[in-house]
Amino acid sequence: MKPSQAKTKPTQEKLKPKLFSVMKNYTPAQFGKDVVAGIIVAIIALPLSIALALASGVEPEQGIYTAIIAGFLISFFGGSRVQIAGPTAAFATIVAGIVATDGMNGLVIATLIAGVLLILMGVFHLGSLIKFIPYTITTGFTAGIAVTILIGQIKDFLGLTFPAGTVTIETVDKVKAIAGNIGTINWQAVIVGVVCLAILIVWPFISKKIPGSLIAVVVGILMVKLLNMKVNTIGDLYTISNSLPKFRLPEFSFELIRSELGNGFTIAVLAAIESLLSAVVADSMINSRHRSNMELVAQGIGNIGSVLFGGIPATGAIARTAANIKNGGRTPIAGMVHSIVLVIVLVVLMPYAAYIPMPTIAAILFVVAYNMCGWRNFAALCKKAPKSDILVLVLTFVLTVVFDLVVAIGVGMVLACVLFMKSMSEEAEIHGWKYALDESENDPDAIDLREVPKEVRVYEVTGPMFFGVANLISGITIKDFTKVLIIRMRGVPAIDASAMQALDSLVDRCQKAGVTVVFSHVNDQPRRVMEHDGLAAKVGAENFCKHIDAALERAKEIVG
Repeated sequence: MKPSQAKTKPTQEKLKPKLFSVMKNYTPAQFGKDVVAGIIVAIIALPLSIALALASGVEPEQGIYTAIIAGFLISFFGGSRVQIAGPTAAFATIVAGIVATDGMNGLVIATLIAGVLLILMGVFHLGSLIKFIPYTITTGFTAGIAVTILIGQIKDFLGLTFPAGTVTIETVDKVKAIAGNIGTINWQAVIVGVVCLAILIVWPFISKKIPGSLIAVVVGILMVKLLNMKVNTIGDLYTISNSLPKFRLPEFSFELIRSELGNGFTIAVLAAIESLLSAVVADSMINSRHRSNMELVAQGIGNIGSVLFGGIPATGAIARTAANIKNGGRTPIAGMVHSIVLVIVLVVLMPYAAYIPMPTIAAILFVVAYNMCGWRNFAALCKKAPKSDILVLVLTFVLTVVFDLVVAIGVGMVLACVLFMKSMSEEAEIHGWKYALDESENDPDAIDLREVPKEVRVYEVTGPMFFGVANLISGITIKDFTKVLIIRMRGVPAIDASAMQALDSLVDRCQKAGVTVVFSHVNDQPRRVMEHDGLAAKVGAENFCKHIDAALERAKEIVG
């Protein structure tokens, strides 16, 4: 075999945590950097974890539990050197919906299912399959989640009051409730929210070391307390606990497990997408390479641990991971330190979280939604992408906002697959010819004005042969005087069972009519399918030719 033709088989990725690899050359200097990075990331994660817990419809401390348990486990077992895990905005609307309809027990069951699925995905080396989810779908549902988060925080930002019994589970319900109660706006809450939002926007230009969310929290608390403003705080709406996470075994039932399978699958897919995207971004920042399958296993372990100790679903957080890298973190030790620091914060400072104004939380989530929405990518796709991709993008976005992520991903994937098959079917072609001219003189499969005998028919097949184009094969015709049918397949990279069945029927039809079928230049995958199907044996090895010249010579032998 020539060197240019040699194929290298990729080595299978090891299911080994990165922590065990990096510790071989670990130094005290790097430990110091990891500790500093872990402390800074914990400071960033504190207000975000509380805000995301509230957006998810659970108690404030549950966001901290998630960052502690899932953050530690995913760093310990993970396939990335620098991934920081915890509650993220991507899960907020999903978790809120599950909690509202099925309670915490339903959320725990759904997350346990997701954890098992993630572990299985990693064990069976399915990490690379995430790349088959189209970019248009991930962009669409990410933007949709951002919009739902933003809509969900308008109530607290404006200080609105909803009548008792108002249903606000779905985004559409929230919009109706906001519109119907806009007259209850609290201008003091608006002032606090606007000031905190301004701080969040301006502060990054002042300092990169101290997170703007922490400054906004401090300023919001001072405004409400010192100016005696009538604004709801976390303590007014929730009971704050600074107790450590406790193990809680959920109530299992076959009916509940069956009803939560869909939610579990959605959480697993979203956790896989978010964590692997975050790991890829991190790789580009530190010139490293993560182990995707080990990362999926770690995500599964982390999510199971999180919900069993009172947390919510978690995944890799791109913003916190980037902050870890920028502050010197280079090993999973930084992520583990971040979790340990949050334990101390939980015990010592959590009671003071009761003073945080709700408009401040809303302002933080507004910025989170803006950062995750990717509106520039969304707009660029709408301008430059093919119409079919734009349709998938917009439909996924709308379905995420109007319905939920389960419907959006399901419909988006089906539509993307259908449109892809349609485009592939348009590339596939079958045509007959008498003469053909190929300008490549050195191509052994070329035809240089070779005459085809009257008794021989030649059909050129191009493009992938699958169920969407199987009907084209039935369009191949033979005449009463035809003795040989040559099917030239050098342009067919692959064939599926439906197209194989159509091809098998064509061969049967030809053989009944006394016509010999000769194949020219059958590629590897179609040849294997033909052999497995039994078609190769039916046609005969002598009727499989390497190129068209050999096929024409074989036809002359048969005709002669």
